[in-house]
Amino acid sequence: MSNSVTIKSNKHGLTVVLDENQTFDNLKAQVEEKFKKSSAFFGSSSMALAIEGKDVTVGQSREIVEIIESVTDLDIVCLIDEDTTKDERFENAILSHMNKEKENLDNGLFYKGTLRSGQILESEASVVILGDINPGGKVISKGSVVVLGSLRGNVFAGVNGDEHSFVVALEMKPMQIKIADVIARSSDSAPVNKKNKNLEPKIAFVEDGNIYIENLSADVIEDLVIS
Repeated sequence: MSNSVTIKSNKHGLTVVLDENQTFDNLKAQVEEKFKKSSAFFGSSSMALAIEGKDVTVGQSREIVEIIESVTDLDIVCLIDEDTTKDERFENAILSHMNKEKENLDNGLFYKGTLRSGQILESEASVVILGDINPGGKVISKGSVVVLGSLRGNVFAGVNGDEHSFVVALEMKPMQIKIADVIARSSDSAPVNKKNKNLEPKIAFVEDGNIYIENLSADVIEDLVIS
């Protein structure tokens, strides 16, 4: 059974070859074991996936994707059918995914996805992130940054020197926040306000040369200056 699953890779995607003589339950166990052992090798990236060797249903394919994503930092963006132009289809699939994720980003709108360790998102304008920023992930924006998720990585807002920029997160536990030229780290004490330990949306902003973190309230929003 140890050779019932073979993993092949190219720069755009992965091919998992399944032994057609094995049961699907055995194959799932082998997929989990092999990807768990290879997690460090694959690192954190978005890839397309092809499944060969054994005919599997759509539901079974999804199970394999879920297993791979649960034991690695890989983001499987799509499944590719077997054909003679697989490499080209892998590349097109990844490019299409990247374009969709960055749709409207230049206009300061939305980015959907979780930024994992080592991933960097740069924006020429303000950006709303529909996902988390994990430790080691980083966002660099010329405008403000709104995280509709957990901020546990690094955010640099107003990188062109705009101190009116701000950072909002549903869960504010950053490694570092920088707004314009002002820096606050998670180990900093004052002036960062961390009195309320409940999970509440918070906002980080610059005032009198310091970064303050407060609960996001109507009064705070009213005082914001949108540049």
